[in-house]
Amino acid sequence: MRRVVVTGMSSITALGDDWTTFEERLRAKQNAIRYMEDWDIYEDLITRLGGPVLDFVKPSHYSRKKVRSMGRVALMSTVATERALTDAGLIDDPLLTSGDMGVSYGSSSGATEAFKEFGHMLINHRADSLCANSYIRMMAHTAPVNIGVFFGMTGRVYTTSSACTSGSQGIGYAYEAIKYGQQKAMVAGGAEALCATQAAVFDTLYATSTCNETPELSPRPYDEKRDGLVIGEGAGTLILEEYEHAKARGAKIYAEIVGFGSNSDGKHVTAPSAETMQRALELSLDCAGLPPQAIGYVSGHGTATEQGDIAETIATNQVFGNEMPLSSLKSYLGHTLGACGSVEAWASINMMLNNWYHPNVNLVNVDSRCGELDYITGGGKEMENEFVMSNNFAFGGINTSLIFKNMS
Repeated sequence: MRRVVVTGMSSITALGDDWTTFEERLRAKQNAIRYMEDWDIYEDLITRLGGPVLDFVKPSHYSRKKVRSMGRVALMSTVATERALTDAGLIDDPLLTSGDMGVSYGSSSGATEAFKEFGHMLINHRADSLCANSYIRMMAHTAPVNIGVFFGMTGRVYTTSSACTSGSQGIGYAYEAIKYGQQKAMVAGGAEALCATQAAVFDTLYATSTCNETPELSPRPYDEKRDGLVIGEGAGTLILEEYEHAKARGAKIYAEIVGFGSNSDGKHVTAPSAETMQRALELSLDCAGLPPQAIGYVSGHGTATEQGDIAETIATNQVFGNEMPLSSLKSYLGHTLGACGSVEAWASINMMLNNWYHPNVNLVNVDSRCGELDYITGGGKEMENEFVMSNNFAFGGINTSLIFKNMS
């Protein structure tokens, strides 16, 4: 069994891409939710709220040939990966193309613009909207494949297209690939590009927020007056590396991954189960060889949906008791779907290193049906922790839990 460490990190988010800017927004309790005027063309769409990344542009050194197979989700994934590789000191390293480094990355779907091209064909019986890259931009594995091709990587590729656990499974499977000696290093993470179709998915389930006139007050994870989730976008990449390899090359080490648990409910596609959520957390602790009291903070999934919030917090309470500090990054960014697991892992590691943990925005009164926990509010919480946990739960009853160790 090999030890696995994080040697590079990067995120693209609606609150900013660097930790200094991101933390300033967290401390100011400024969420990134806004009214999406572009969605007004959809007459029957109930929600008009989203968490867009407004300042993302294609880097000037990316040639047309390099990006022609990329939609927005693949482009954000590749840019986040380039920054993380640079952070890790591996951007020009022979390891990239040696076959000893792979990609484990996911998104809920590919580029929805490409879906329109195929939709045109099916509806109008014409294929004139299609091009050679239509499928490449649309396919579920567009993010990891484009990352691999862009950097000439020849190691294994895992596609983790599992909705809200795409990013966390990407990290978890990368961890396992290194732990069991299949690769020396991995690009790991997830991404999502914002689209009205994603909001429509949750509209059909009556699970979206309708606070269209007051976007700054939504979403409200764990609050008794929450009215649903808000969709966001972004990308997050972690560079994972075998510990001895990282140490030998003098790499800086942010954290060690010591636990990963994943399972499924096996009951219902959209109704979560507190029982199997609890088991996923226990599997992560078992993997790490840690007792529950070793964990100092839990990054909650916290979508601001009734069933999700209640099941998650009951599961967390059953494992840790009623004093576990917990907060949800989705209160700031909205639900970034395929990106949330990786962005929340990035934030959890940074908070662990800086001894400060963000509050839940818009949490006024905790829903009495939620499990009893230390829901962080106000100005956040200062703590020194050796271990933190980051949890995510997805459609299909897919549950994930990651544990990070402070190496500072």
